[in-house]
Amino acid sequence: MRVIHVVASVSEEASGPTYSVVRLCDSQTALGTDARIGALDWSELRAPVAQLQTFSLGRAPRRLGSSPAMRQWLEHQAATEQVDVIHSHGLWMMPNVYPGDVCRRHAKCRLFVSPRGTLSQWALGSNAVLKKAFWLVRQGRAVQRAACLHATAESEYADIRRIGLTQPVCVVPNGIDVYPLDRPASTSRRQLLFLGRIHPVKGLDVLLKAWRVVQDRFPDWDLHLVGPDDRGHFESIRGLATAVGAERVMFRGPLYGEQKRRAFSAASVYVLPTKSENFGITVAEALAAGTPAIVTTAAPWSGLEPHNAGWWIEPGVDALVAALERALATSPSRLAEMGLHGRDWMQRDFGWHSVAEQLAAAYTWVLNGGPVPASVRLN
Repeated sequence: MRVIHVVASVSEEASGPTYSVVRLCDSQTALGTDARIGALDWSELRAPVAQLQTFSLGRAPRRLGSSPAMRQWLEHQAATEQVDVIHSHGLWMMPNVYPGDVCRRHAKCRLFVSPRGTLSQWALGSNAVLKKAFWLVRQGRAVQRAACLHATAESEYADIRRIGLTQPVCVVPNGIDVYPLDRPASTSRRQLLFLGRIHPVKGLDVLLKAWRVVQDRFPDWDLHLVGPDDRGHFESIRGLATAVGAERVMFRGPLYGEQKRRAFSAASVYVLPTKSENFGITVAEALAAGTPAIVTTAAPWSGLEPHNAGWWIEPGVDALVAALERALATSPSRLAEMGLHGRDWMQRDFGWHSVAEQLAAAYTWVLNGGPVPASVRLN
């Protein structure tokens, strides 16, 4: 089987699809699938990516990601290289339109679409007028050509059905790499960690307000905010920290690779007060590192509490204050125990081999028919 994954970028390591699409391609290759990636050449890669073809941007507005070179390459692959599946990741840019156009002209090539959180109510409400227009003109027709969609969680499956898409949907989570456990020696200072894009959707305004309420009761804890600035939001968050009187807040900038893994391992608790998340790969990374997590119900991590690996709470300051008071008052030994529960959960249910096998089964079913795979939901 030959599969091409199309994604706008694999150069933004803080972005979930950058990690998940690359690792999915790697895992499918390990299973014997001829898998490759097409992405835009936004910036220099921090590390080589196998099976990657990059394409320069065209002259249209940068935010659209127009690339005639990518479109021509996809057309050539479908016409001459016997591609079975083009799997498009994300929406609202031209790389998410080209696969639909190509599969329309080459019926033997089937289209899969992973929205990657772009159909959540919060995401649709951001730049709503532009997205509605783009959906009507290009994006909607491209998605409606999909033979199957891919949701990473039940909440994303609901988003897909909410906007009226009726195609089959395979519900398969993202995977996670579980590295050898490397927890540092305990110190007198304890860390509450947020790691991700500094972006309004992440709820850092809520976090700072909640931290201000609890900070005096937990003087041995520090709040670490780690991640790249997204669209100038960093300065507003730094200003808010000063305005609300938040203390012991460490702004550390982006971390990558081994430094990022060490940050997860060094934290006593990870927090993601997000307003919308289709998966939340950083939660999986924290749990894989042995760190329990506090996550809002705007992310699909209902398993945190049944697995004794953290707290799943309603969005908002009051709920986060209550969760922080419980988590920060928990003994180091109990937090470490919760972290091991989370790590065991990641190893058991989120391995990349299983993810690749489930998606391969969905591809094969779309191409050849037969029994419906367990992961696939029909309308």
